[in-house]
Amino acid sequence: MTDPVGKLPSELDQLPDRDPEETAEWAASLDAVTKAAGPHRAAYLMRRSLQHAEGAGLALPKLLETDYVNSIPTAAEPAFDGDLEMESRITAWNRWNAAAMVTRGARHGVGGHIATFASAAWLYETGFNHFFRGKEGDGSGDQLYIQGHASPGIYARAFLDGRLGEQQLDNFRQEAGGDGLPSYPHPRRLPWLWEFPTVSMGLGPLAAIYQARFNRYLTNRNIKDTSNSHVWAFLGDGEMDEPESTAALALAAREQLDNLTFVINCNLQRLDGPVRANFRVVQELEGAFRGAGWNVIKTLWGNAWDELFQLDTTGALLRRLREVPDAQFQTYATRDVAYIREHFFGAEPALAELAKLLTDAKIAECFYTSRGGHEARKVYAAYKAAVEHKGAPTVILAQTVKGYTLGKGFESKNANHQMKKLSIDEFKGMRELLGLPIPDSAFDDGLVPYGHPGADSPEVRYLQERRAALGGPAPARRVHAVALPEPEERAFAALKKGSGKQEMATTMAFVRLAKDLMRDKETGRRWVPIVPDEARTFGMESLFPSAGIYSPLGQTYDPVDRDQLMYYKEAKDGQILNEGITEAGAMADFIAAATSYATHGETMIPFYIFYSMFGWQRTGDQMWQLADQLGKGFIVGATAGRTTLTGEGLQHADGHSHLIAATNPASLNYDPAFAYEIAVIVKDGLRRMYGPEAENVFYYLTVYNEPKQQPAMPEGVEDGIVKGLYRFKEGTPASAEAPRLQLLASGTAIHWALEAQELLAADWGVTADVWSATSWGELRREALECDEALLRGEQRVPYVTQALSGAPGPVLAVSDWMRQVPDQISQWVEQDWSSLGTDGFGLSDTRDAARRHFGVDAPSIAVAALAQLARRGEVPASAVKEAREKYGL
Repeated sequence: MTDPVGKLPSELDQLPDRDPEETAEWAASLDAVTKAAGPHRAAYLMRRSLQHAEGAGLALPKLLETDYVNSIPTAAEPAFDGDLEMESRITAWNRWNAAAMVTRGARHGVGGHIATFASAAWLYETGFNHFFRGKEGDGSGDQLYIQGHASPGIYARAFLDGRLGEQQLDNFRQEAGGDGLPSYPHPRRLPWLWEFPTVSMGLGPLAAIYQARFNRYLTNRNIKDTSNSHVWAFLGDGEMDEPESTAALALAAREQLDNLTFVINCNLQRLDGPVRANFRVVQELEGAFRGAGWNVIKTLWGNAWDELFQLDTTGALLRRLREVPDAQFQTYATRDVAYIREHFFGAEPALAELAKLLTDAKIAECFYTSRGGHEARKVYAAYKAAVEHKGAPTVILAQTVKGYTLGKGFESKNANHQMKKLSIDEFKGMRELLGLPIPDSAFDDGLVPYGHPGADSPEVRYLQERRAALGGPAPARRVHAVALPEPEERAFAALKKGSGKQEMATTMAFVRLAKDLMRDKETGRRWVPIVPDEARTFGMESLFPSAGIYSPLGQTYDPVDRDQLMYYKEAKDGQILNEGITEAGAMADFIAAATSYATHGETMIPFYIFYSMFGWQRTGDQMWQLADQLGKGFIVGATAGRTTLTGEGLQHADGHSHLIAATNPASLNYDPAFAYEIAVIVKDGLRRMYGPEAENVFYYLTVYNEPKQQPAMPEGVEDGIVKGLYRFKEGTPASAEAPRLQLLASGTAIHWALEAQELLAADWGVTADVWSATSWGELRREALECDEALLRGEQRVPYVTQALSGAPGPVLAVSDWMRQVPDQISQWVEQDWSSLGTDGFGLSDTRDAARRHFGVDAPSIAVAALAQLARRGEVPASAVKEAREKYGL
């Protein structure tokens, strides 16, 4: 709707205007400028007025987009704190060796990426020489999230400073022999160098935000002062398309994480072509980050552009830069000057006149090479402004040329991501461009040589002196393992006693145990409870007033439930991380806490509790990131299983997470049936992860929301609980000739198995022993280790085979998971094997109806058991039909 004169309604129309005449005068002035000097001059004046108002402290909305120019003018750049010529030589050596390493590897067919580091070399070198703090100084140093495809450049620098040798460079992407280098940043494969795995694009920026946030958490909880640690995340402009890359921007701004800087390498190219072919990704990213509340620094143009901007008295150049799409700008970098004069400067008369003042050499310099991300002074100015900015995180949008210095065959080509090598002639051209003293004779064997100025050269001494001043080498991962003392036994003893006549779900049992462990005098403060909202669903509201919910602002409001015992309490030193509705954010929290033992030398014990369905299915990639980063802690899938969460239906009915979890070698997966099993598993987990011989593993526990009476722990079952199987209740034979079988059950299914045990004995004279299978996955893991031992000539019998050895009759396994979960161990069971499970999609109904639907309730188990015995001739075949009719199946 518009008013009679075509004016669109505005929110300002709702506000009282105390002086309409004055308002009209301002509007008339703007109209007059537009008429006399043109709309571009009017727009310029408006932007300058807004800039002035912001500087004066007036509360006005910020512009989401600024002109397509550098945020820091050349005249405002700070003095460069270093030897630019020396750093240029160091960067040249690193460029050369990165390209040489990948090219030499190509002869083995292993490939690699060259163009990314070529474009970003100065973005890294400036940081390494001036900003990135190492771990040998005060505090924990900085945390560096390196762009995965830039890894050859980081290896090249480690070679220059003596941390890697030529043989290791020649083993890039060849790790099987034990002396190779992983393709990308990978702590598990190269744990002394890499801290963070980043090549699963999108997870790096998300993790960086939560790492910066966790650093503040440690400080606010008085565990470690991390105020000198800065988080740097190096990203590609194409990577920002991943939804995870921008998922937590508002969190970073909301919590004022000025200890965080994103450096986005805007070379305008994705893996296959232009990032925003018909648009401008820099402007798009600026709007997104400004809108989220970030400080934005654009470092787009090199010094060669200064002359062009000074000559642009009409604003025509700025207008043209704003309108040229990214793909066209890529084309300019590959075409001759005549093309640029015609298609760029020929767009309007004022530009054509400006072009007449420029030599071909000046135009070529500007459009082929002069980018802000390729000039150390401009990058230095951006980084210095970023670390000095207070109150908000900073993003630096640095424009570069992908494949810079690699020659015309590489620079700005759409295919350069897939191009894995340079020819000898191309290397010789690169040598001349970089000014490296590498003789032609070095190529005599047909291979491009590595280059090194010498261990005692001025370049290496300068590099090492700069790093020493900043606290040692970087990137680097350091682990100062300090075993945590075992918690007091009373926390575990409470669950081992059982619940008596009271019913309690295993979810609640775990929460009670965690609450007691958080009270432990020695280790209680190191627990980090994490929940992505719905803490009350898991019975965690009792932790709110005692532990507090972490908020860097504390509680700035009067909570609506303040008069209740378990009110919602936020505190600056709160222990709980209640993340809202973001499983991805909660997992990023978990990873930061789970690896704090290495990042900060402070061992933390995170437990992350969530709807079981929204764990491995929804954030499985981050579970692998956790394993890659050697994280430790307890991941807890609550409301587990496909039939226990009544009414929620398909999207909440998890019958497959244990199968997905089984694929991860670092994940120890348990499906406990009883509260005492949880106590034993958690206690053993604390020993394995945080004891004197700490392992780089994490635990996945599934717990249920179905209230049941929890029995006391029988004698002598601890070892079986940890290994994955023990006999819980032996059947009582009616006679020596009574048919017999073994029922294996995990989690809540043990209750159906126990009921089936009674039905089989009472109705059919069949004896069943019931076993608690606490971990199908650990049984399989140990059996696979036994199989591997056979290849080495060692004779080892798997634990599951030993445990069931001599047990009479067939084996029937049942769980609230799909059949493939228990079937993982079938090949190591000597007896006849069959299984029941909840294969298919979930559904909404009562627990009993759902279990009948999937054929896993007690009557279904009894019928399946009779069918097994009938096949063996131990009961009449007619018994199966009779049982089906009797139980209404």
